[in-house]
Amino acid sequence: MPSSLADPQLRALLEDLHARSDAQAPGAGDYFRSRAEAGRTDFSGFDAGDHAYFADKLVALDRDKAQFCYELCRATGARRIVECGASFGVSTLYLAAAVRDNGGGIVVTTEHEPAKAAAARANYAAAGLADLIDLREGDLRQTLQDLEGPIDFVLFDIWTEMVRPAVGLIAPHLRDGSVLCADNTAGPRGRSAYADYFAFVEDPANGLRTLTLPFDGGLEMTVRSG
Repeated sequence: MPSSLADPQLRALLEDLHARSDAQAPGAGDYFRSRAEAGRTDFSGFDAGDHAYFADKLVALDRDKAQFCYELCRATGARRIVECGASFGVSTLYLAAAVRDNGGGIVVTTEHEPAKAAAARANYAAAGLADLIDLREGDLRQTLQDLEGPIDFVLFDIWTEMVRPAVGLIAPHLRDGSVLCADNTAGPRGRSAYADYFAFVEDPANGLRTLTLPFDGGLEMTVRSG
């Protein structure tokens, strides 16, 4: 059976969304440079100005990372996936395509910004994948309270201060062999921003093993090993 990613309609939609995200990337760099020039020194977390700036931006997962997550989900037969941070739904579409190609299941995804959630829902419908996606709008500390397991795969693509609360809600439902991926974990800045996450996944009591993969910005791949 051909990959769902080969579907011309989905390919065209993803290419358009990635192109729009790429076009916004230089502006984001300019924004952070202007904040630094204004005297900001701590970029380990997001402040109110950052949240306001990114409220309408795609901030899509890079193509190669999204493709890698699709391949991981296919290889592990993932059928119950949790994504933290839908934005406009780009990475969700890759995950839902993997679920479809694995024979069906569900992608539970979260988004705090109402306008982004609306855009994501429209993209899910346009891709014909809405039936495989449960988009939960609001604060993930509430929307992920009633997760069901076993969870096969998790993607964290959110502001880093929300990763630790999310993993605390998700971890009890992980199956042995499940995989978690977190974006932009490389280098001193990534380690600092994800300090609480690393403290959790590197604690032997939590039964996880983790490795930073050499994608641009880093991609953390963590496996539940029992």
